[in-house]
Amino acid sequence: MPVSASALLTPTVAAEPVQSLPASRLAQLQAAYTPLNFEQRLQRLYQDYTPEQVLVTSSFAATSAYFLHIISRIQPRQKIAFIDTGYHFPQTLAYRDYLIRLFGLDVFDVKAEDWKHQFTAQEKTYERDPDYCCAVNKVEPLDAIKPNYLVWVSSLMGWQTDDRAGMQVFEERRGILKFNPMIDVSREQRDAYIAEHQLPFHPMVAEGYSSIGCSHCTVKGEGRSGRWVGKPKTECGLHL
Repeated sequence: MPVSASALLTPTVAAEPVQSLPASRLAQLQAAYTPLNFEQRLQRLYQDYTPEQVLVTSSFAATSAYFLHIISRIQPRQKIAFIDTGYHFPQTLAYRDYLIRLFGLDVFDVKAEDWKHQFTAQEKTYERDPDYCCAVNKVEPLDAIKPNYLVWVSSLMGWQTDDRAGMQVFEERRGILKFNPMIDVSREQRDAYIAEHQLPFHPMVAEGYSSIGCSHCTVKGEGRSGRWVGKPKTECGLHL
C-alpha cells in the first residue's frame, strides 16, 4: 500500500536539547541580566557571546523596526533569520526589503523543504490544522538550525499575550537557551522609542492590522485578535 504524503510529513515539534544548561547557570544569567534595561541587556549579550553564537529571528511584522533598529545599532554584524513560511503578505516582504536597506541588515531565510510546504498548500492545512501548518513551515525549519547557535534572541514582550506574560529574561526553550531582552518592556516604552527614532511601521498597520502573520491566518484587529480568528490558537508554536 502506498504511503500518503501526510504520513511522511512528520515535523519535529519538540527538538532534543542541544545542551543541558545547569539550573545554577540559568539563575546566574537571570540575576545578571534582569536588573538591566533592554538595551543594556543586548549590550551585555555581545560581551558574553559572539554574533556567530547568537540566533536572532524577526518576522518583519507590525513593529519589527523597533527591535531591528536596536540590534543593528548595538551589533551591526549580527545576521537576522527570517522565517519564510511561503505565505507572507507581499507588504511584509516589501517591508523586510525596506528595513534591510534602511538598517544595513544581513538577513537569511529559514524555510521548510519545498515538498513539505507544497503539501500544506495543496491540503490547505492552515484551515484544517493551523498548528500543523505552523509546525511544518515555522517550527521545524527553525529547530533544524538551532544546533548551530548557543543562544536565541527574541523580541517578545510580556503584554502581547498571556503565554508571553509568564516568560522570563532567560529560559531553556525548545532545545536552546532563549533570551527575551524585551519581555518586560511596556507598550508605552516601545511606542516612545519608535516615535523618538521615527521608525517605520509595517504598511498594513495603517490599514488596521496590529499583528501580522501569514496571509491566510491574519485579519484586521487590535493586538493579536486578528490572528487565527475563530480558533483557540494564539501562538505559532515557536516560543512555546
